[in-house]
Amino acid sequence: MNYVAAIIFGAIIGAAARLLLPGRQRIGIILTVLIGMGAAVAGTWAGDRWNIASTHHITVAGRTYDWLVVAVQVGIAILGVAIAALLARAFTTDPADD
Repeated sequence: MNYVAAIIFGAIIGAAARLLLPGRQRIGIILTVLIGMGAAVAGTWAGDRWNIASTHHITVAGRTYDWLVVAVQVGIAILGVAIAALLARAFTTDPADD
């Protein structure tokens, strides 16, 4: 069940990153979910490593999340989506992209 929650949370974080990043990103949904999942792990690690925490929490489906850690996770996801979009554009040979 934790894997399903990780995939769903990764999809939400990846989708939030794509919505907040201006322009069109030519990456698929699977890559978006994977970037979101990686950002969730990296953001949680960063929160633990540098004691990033707040007194405000979000409770979703019985799970409690620190809003500041979630913000770090979304920030990392935005960076990941931006890098993936740049790499996808750099290696695409579609003339419609120009």
